[in-house]
Amino acid sequence: MPRYRTPSGMDEEQLWNQFRGGDEVAFARLYKEYVQVLYHYCSHFTADRALIKDCIHDLFVELWKHRQTIGQTTSVRFYLMASIKRKLVRHLNAEQKFCSQDDLMNSRELLPNATSSYEASLIADEEDGYMSSCVTKALDRLPRRQREAVYLRYYQNLSNEEISSLMQINIQSVYNLIFGALSNLKKHITPEKVILSLATLFTLNTIS
Repeated sequence: MPRYRTPSGMDEEQLWNQFRGGDEVAFARLYKEYVQVLYHYCSHFTADRALIKDCIHDLFVELWKHRQTIGQTTSVRFYLMASIKRKLVRHLNAEQKFCSQDDLMNSRELLPNATSSYEASLIADEEDGYMSSCVTKALDRLPRRQREAVYLRYYQNLSNEEISSLMQINIQSVYNLIFGALSNLKKHITPEKVILSLATLFTLNTIS
């Protein structure tokens, strides 16, 4: 079974177990590896940057506090994304700020842009500027749920089962969202560019 790795290529499970054992360096590394990933994912649900930062801070404080009782995980990325989503949604519900899925359909704050995100910078590193621009603009035109599904599948390399859990939908709905997203992308850029760009993302995030 392939081992999952952090954005910089470290072994997730090894780093996680070192953190659970009280290694402060490993804990700091976990934060450094995933803070931007978590921030970008939270931006799917709110534009309140201060709230996002507070939730991420609280999550890592709780992780360190409960490190001795936290169990093992085969996907640290999924564990952290699921945890931060639960925490953020609780805060938003408490403050009556949580918008419905339909209210967020046209928001342009949902995917990181090509100049500020780690994930989008991978595209820029591998693809020429023109293709990157075309893909980014096409992604911006997708409905929110399709963008989220594409983000989780191709930017974060989560499995369809993990996406189903995070988005609280069934597997068939995941397939439908991704298929719909690819179909919509092909309306704005050529099929070859869609496949090449998303395949590049998938390859960069897949661990052999």
